[in-house]
Amino acid sequence: MQPRQLFLLWRMIPLMGFLLAALVVGIHFGAVELSFDQIRQSLWNPSEVSHISTILWQIRLPRVLLAACVGGGLAVAGAAFQGVFRNPLADPFVIGASSGAALGATLALLCIAGSITVITATWQIPWLILSAFAGAILVVGAVFVIAALSNAGRNAPLLTLILAGMALSSFTGALVSLIMFLNHEMLTTIFSWLLGSFSGRHWNEIMMAVPVIFFSGGLLWLMSRPLDLLSFGDETAMTLGLSTGKFRVLILIAATLCTAACVAVSGVIGFLGLMAPHMTRIMLGPRHVLLIPGSCLLGATLLVVADTLARTVIAPAEIPVGIVTALMGCPFFLFLLVSRGQQSR
Repeated sequence: MQPRQLFLLWRMIPLMGFLLAALVVGIHFGAVELSFDQIRQSLWNPSEVSHISTILWQIRLPRVLLAACVGGGLAVAGAAFQGVFRNPLADPFVIGASSGAALGATLALLCIAGSITVITATWQIPWLILSAFAGAILVVGAVFVIAALSNAGRNAPLLTLILAGMALSSFTGALVSLIMFLNHEMLTTIFSWLLGSFSGRHWNEIMMAVPVIFFSGGLLWLMSRPLDLLSFGDETAMTLGLSTGKFRVLILIAATLCTAACVAVSGVIGFLGLMAPHMTRIMLGPRHVLLIPGSCLLGATLLVVADTLARTVIAPAEIPVGIVTALMGCPFFLFLLVSRGQQSR
C-alpha cells in the first residue's frame, strides 16, 4: 500500500471513534437515561434480569445498531450511485431508488394486511425487502434509460438524470398517496413508515436486513476499481479494458438492493446518501476503495445521531427520523446546487 493510501487509511480511525461515540450516546439517551456505568455492567452481564438490561438489550441496543447499519448502507449506496452516474448530486433519494422502494414496500404492506393466510413476522421483512427491491430497480432502471438516451451534449445526461429521478420520485409518491387515500385503515401505518422511523424495531429486523446490507455493500466495495474507472467516463473506462455495461448493471443492482433493504426496515430516509459520501470525499479523497468504507462509517454516525435527536428533542414524543435527515440534507443539497452552478461559469 502506498504511503498516501496508508495515511488516508489512518484517517478512518477518527470516523470509527465518532461512530463508537454516537452509539454510546444513542444508548445513553432516551425516555429512560442509562448511565455509562449501567451500560457497561449490562453489556458485561447480558444474562442479568433487570429493567436496565431489558431496556438495553430489547429496546435501545437493537435500535441504534439498526440505525447504524441503515445509515451505512444508504451512504454506501449513495457513493455508488454518484460514481456510476458521474454525478455528485445522485443519491438513493434523488435518483428515485428510495421512492421506488417505498412504493414496492407499501404494496407489500397492503398484501400482508389483506392476506387471508397469516404471514408471520419472520417472513414479513424478506417480503418487504423483495418488494422494495423490485420497486427500486424499476425506478432506477427507468432513470438510467432516460439518462442514457439523452445525448444532446456532454452535460445533458447528468441534468436529465436529476430531472428524471425527481419526476419519477414525484410519480411514485403520488401513487403511494393514492394507495393511502384508497385504504384509510392503513393510513397511519403507511404514513408513519414513509416518514422513516426506527421505533419498535427489534433484533428480527437486524437479522433479516443487515446481512443483505452487508452483502450488497461488500459487493460495491469489491467493485471499487470499476467505480473509479466509470467516474472518468465510459470512453476512458473502455480504453482501460473495463466492460462498462456489465459493471454498471452490477453496481446498480447491488446499490439498489442495499437501498431496498434499508427502506424495508426503516422507511424512507432522504439525503443521507448524498451528505455522507461528499463529506467523506473531502477527508479521504475520491478513490472508492477508501470512499465506500469511509462513507459507511460516517453515514452510520450521522443516522445514529439523527435518530437520537429524533427521540429526545421533544421527548416523550418522537420525531420521525426522516424529518430530521431532511432538515439536515435539504440545505446541503441546495448548497451543492449553488456551488456546482458557480463552478460551471
